[in-house]
Amino acid sequence: MRSCYPRGRPLQAAIYAACLSAFLFFGYDQGVFGGILQNPHWLATFNYPTPVITGITVSSYCLGALTGCITTFFIGDLLGRRRMIWLSMTFIIVGASLQASAYSLPHLIVGRVITGIGTGMDSSTVPMYQSELCKAEWRGRIVAWEIWFIGIGIVLAYWIDYAFSYVAGEAGWRTPIALQLIFAVAVVFIVWGLPESPRWLAKRGREEEAAQVLCDVFDLQRHDPYVLGEMDAIRAAIAIETGEGAGKALSIFKKDKLQTRWRVFLAWFGLFMNQWSGINLVVYYMPTVLVVNVGMTAHRAQLIAGFVILMFPVGNTLPALALDRMGRKMTMMIGCGILSFSMLMITILLSFGKPTTSTASIAFFFLYMLVFGATVNVVPWVWGPEILPLEARARGVAISVSSHWMWNFCIVMITPVLLNNIGWATYIIFTVLLAAFVPIVYFCYPETSRLSLESIDNLFLPADYQVRGGSISYDPAGKGVTEYADSGEKV
Repeated sequence: MRSCYPRGRPLQAAIYAACLSAFLFFGYDQGVFGGILQNPHWLATFNYPTPVITGITVSSYCLGALTGCITTFFIGDLLGRRRMIWLSMTFIIVGASLQASAYSLPHLIVGRVITGIGTGMDSSTVPMYQSELCKAEWRGRIVAWEIWFIGIGIVLAYWIDYAFSYVAGEAGWRTPIALQLIFAVAVVFIVWGLPESPRWLAKRGREEEAAQVLCDVFDLQRHDPYVLGEMDAIRAAIAIETGEGAGKALSIFKKDKLQTRWRVFLAWFGLFMNQWSGINLVVYYMPTVLVVNVGMTAHRAQLIAGFVILMFPVGNTLPALALDRMGRKMTMMIGCGILSFSMLMITILLSFGKPTTSTASIAFFFLYMLVFGATVNVVPWVWGPEILPLEARARGVAISVSSHWMWNFCIVMITPVLLNNIGWATYIIFTVLLAAFVPIVYFCYPETSRLSLESIDNLFLPADYQVRGGSISYDPAGKGVTEYADSGEKV
């Protein structure tokens, strides 16, 4: 396998850089449009679109992303992780160029759809690639760092939009859109020298290459206990999954010993919860909300929205440092509970229709974004790649992420209409749903923190089919090896 980076930490750093850059773009692209919807030059260029037309224009990106997820379902396993990332960046570069040069709504919408296709492929592939190239005890934090970079991208987009709102003419909205090309080009060059996923290689019978990738990434020798344990576990997982027919496209929908269908549903529903928390009401339309519901001027609304969005990466810092110790289930339940309370308070304060109470609701937008960044923003993205069996992982993650984009489209499409017609009552929907998610997580989701990807299979497999091996964690500090039981606790 090609590798342009030295073994060990330099190679790990390159993998992180590629994945984090991809998610920085992901966040930037989601945030950049929300900050230009109140730009007078953008409104003039597109003849002051109605709320319905605005919803169609913004949400067309999500339809493109859904198409990207479907495409990944069919070709993701065929091309492999690296080539899927390259393909996604090609779509993104073309789509961003079209958006930045648009003079009509059809031109703009086509550009957003093409960019969305690339983002759908990117968001379906990168978390899986990262999960398959890190150790069990790091996986939650590493994927959480990717989500942290989504927040950084959104914040960056909002503040660039704010800065360019003072620029006269169309450059005030075209330049922020064009800047996303920088991230896409950077990913293309970084990924060139990275290895393929060892689990994808092993699944294709290229075991020696897979073992070499593990050796290179973790700077180990071929007969190191960690490498031998991982390869044994991967072989065992492939044998079980192949025996269950998991390699067939429709196998992910059948009930088998691996509980593949149930695991795909759990991954899908995780991102359903992520979206129906109401986050994209805030990300895409926060300036609009502050203008329509709170009564601010467009410039002031964009400034306040920038500070609200800043809470996103601030909150995300906690799971980025400690998600594997925090646990997935408890983090998710606490988050949904506090978010439901925040939406309830926003509903109550906006319902009075008075400037003082409407302004007070901003405090709960701050709390909402802080807690969302620390909880519901992260856990569903971590759950998706890790909860799925190897043979179903590429297709299962594509289905999981399709949930994100399908419901993203729905929310982004209906939000301008809801805000325009029922105003503060819009927030009741999210208050109720968030409260309902707490018991759903408690009763339906297993705890997967600090388990290897193969050990997670044991949470779903019958006892006599459970995978053994792959639970040895190498200590880079030179203290030898540490063995983990299936519970994730040290033996």
